[in-house]
Order: sequence, then structure tokens, then C-alpha cells
Amino acid sequence: MILTIVLMLILFCMSIPVAISLGIAPLHALIDKGIPLIAIPQTMFEAMDSFALMAVPFFVLAGRIMQTGGIARRLIDLGLAIIGWVRGGLAGAAVLTTMFFSTISGSSSATTAAIGSVMIPEMERKGYPRPLASAVIAASGELGVILPPSVPMIIYAMLTNTSVSQLFMAGIIPGFMIGISLILTVMFMARRQGFGAGNKVTVREWAFGLGVAFHKAFLSLLMPVIILGGIYGGVFTATEAAVVAVAYAFIISKFVYREIKWSDVPAILWSSGITSAIVLLIVGFAAVFAYVLSLYQAPQMVAGLLLGVSENPLVFLALVNVALLVVGLFMETFASILILAPVLAPIAVSLGIDPTHFGLIIIVNLAIGMVTPPVGVNLFLVCGIANVSMERLMKPLSVFLGVLMLNLILITYVPVLFNYFR
Repeated sequence: MILTIVLMLILFCMSIPVAISLGIAPLHALIDKGIPLIAIPQTMFEAMDSFALMAVPFFVLAGRIMQTGGIARRLIDLGLAIIGWVRGGLAGAAVLTTMFFSTISGSSSATTAAIGSVMIPEMERKGYPRPLASAVIAASGELGVILPPSVPMIIYAMLTNTSVSQLFMAGIIPGFMIGISLILTVMFMARRQGFGAGNKVTVREWAFGLGVAFHKAFLSLLMPVIILGGIYGGVFTATEAAVVAVAYAFIISKFVYREIKWSDVPAILWSSGITSAIVLLIVGFAAVFAYVLSLYQAPQMVAGLLLGVSENPLVFLALVNVALLVVGLFMETFASILILAPVLAPIAVSLGIDPTHFGLIIIVNLAIGMVTPPVGVNLFLVCGIANVSMERLMKPLSVFLGVLMLNLILITYVPVLFNYFR
């Protein structure tokens, strides 16, 4: 088992794609146990043969349609109308827009790319340092997997038999709490460092501008109401909600906003298919890796190790937070969930920890991993968009990482933040 884990880490360090690394690493263990290699495709098929998992490609497609069809731009205009006029308000509006977009995209990378490609150049034109502008988008982009609907939440729920709708509801308050804390942080930094001056407007001008932006973005804002309202109201499942999201986004983008042409459809489908295939391949190969871990009784060993330190739930959660933050530095989010969730969730339940609360803790931890080097996907996206090195990004990013860590502590030890809507 140790050889399997070491081999996986070596392959990661060699920049071998995550799915391939997860597929190669267990080969030695399967051969050692005398298990025929036909078990690999069988295990992959069983893992991907899931109705709940069908939500993933549909939410990916919905996010791509929104990015192309003008929905993201209208949400950006609304964010600017709300707080764009105060000092630091442009960066605050960027965070606020990611919150809007997160409630309909389900993806951190889609949110970061859609908002960053517009807001980073705009912030730089308004005098914001480029590394800071990039750090704001990278940090707030993690809300794409915390605010519902969230693709990682769907995968976690599938693996642990947790309610998807309860996980979605649990992410609402923590997501808004993280977003607001990031807005306040960047506005404080702007005031203290003297950048991001706002444009003075009267109350009447502000109200008029807000009304115009809200009118233009109304149909975009209606989308999360339909999706989440349908799930919580029992009208449709999360998978059916993803299909509704695709249909609604396409109708609005094509026939109302008229920003998608029929000639754009093949490219949208192709890029969405590639992204979905990557995610589902990771799911399949991670299932093989998890199968090997179960053969060697790794979950029982981990449980014994953690419970040997302490059986206090608070201590256990602290250990899990530290472990997941370290894992998030080196491992991709979906692979981390697929490997660790089936191991850690039963231990948490045995200690009396609410499974929905524990799922939220895992998601928030791994979302922070999207913003930490060396493999943080949000960092690579904003570095590419802004043409800024990761080294220059780290100084302003460290401030936002501190804010995210503080939020993680509150989410871990203040349960009212996750169960208010339950």
C-alpha cells in the first residue's frame, strides 16, 4: 500500500495527469493481490454508473453557456452598480459577482475564468496592482464550489450517501460569509493603501443605476432561484436541476440576450465535453485507487491512527483540517474527495459529527486548496489571464488566505453557520 501511495505522489510530481496517475499507481497492488486487471474497467464503470453523477456534465455545460451567452457580463454590471462606486468597490464588485455566478455555475474554475477575464483587466485600468487584482479573483473563485449548486458537493454526497440538497443548503451561509469577509478585506486594503478610488454618486444616481443593472440581470438572477427552489421544494433532483439549468441558460442566452449563435454551439459542447470527460476519468480511476486502499484496509488503519491521538470530536476536526489543507497543496480536488471522503466520513459519523457538516468542512478545505500553490487551479487560471507570475501573486494572496482560514475555523466550530437553513 505504501508503494502505491508513493508511486502516486511521484507521478503527481512528474506532472502526469491526475487521472492517469490514479490509474497507474494501483497496478502493482492489484498484481500483488492476484486480482486480474479486468477489475480496473469494472470498478471504473461501477463508479461512473450513477444517476447523481450525471449532474456533473450538465452543470459544466450550463456554466459554459453562461460564460459565452452574456449572463456573466450582466452579473458583473449588477455587482458594479451595487458597490462599484466606493473606494475598493471595483474589487468588492468582483467578489460579489463571483458570488452571483457561483450560484449558477457549480464550478470554481468556470467562475474564476468567467469573472477574471473581465474584471482583472478592468481593475488594472482603475489603478489596482495586477497581483492584487489577480489574488482577489483567485480567492473569491473558490466560492464556485461552496455556494450551491456545487459539483464537488454532488460527488461527495454520492460517495457518502449524504443528501445533496442538505449539503447545498449547508453551503449558503458559509459561502456568503466568506464572500462578505473578502469584500470587507479588499475594501480595507484599498482604503489603507490608497488605490481603487470610487466615483462619487448621489443616492438618486446610485438607485437609478442599480435599477437598470438589476433589470438587465433579472433573468440571470432568476436561474438560481429556479434551480435551488426546485431542489429544495422537491420538484426535481440535483441531476434534473442540472438539465433545467442547461435548458434555461441556453434559452436565455440564445433567444433573449441573443449572444449565442448556432455556430457557437459545437464549440460550447466540445469544451464542456472535454472538461466533463476529465472529471469523470478522475472519478473512475480514483475509484480504482480507493478499491486498492480498501483491500489493504487503509480506512481502518487511518481510523485507528486518528482515534489513537484523541476521540474528542473537536480534536479530530482540527486534525482533519490540517491534513486536508496539506493534501490540498498537492492533490486535485476531485481526486482528494474520491480518495479521502469514504475514509474520513465514517470516522466522523462514529464520533457523532453531523455528516452534512463534515462534508461542508471537507469541501471548504479543498476549496482553499484551489488557491494554494503548487497545484491550485485558480492560481494557474488567473496567472494565465493576467500574465502575472505566481511569485508576485503570493504576497497579496497571503492576506486572503488568512481570511479564508479564519472562515474555515468558524465553519468547523460554529455549527449554526451550516444548519440555519436545515
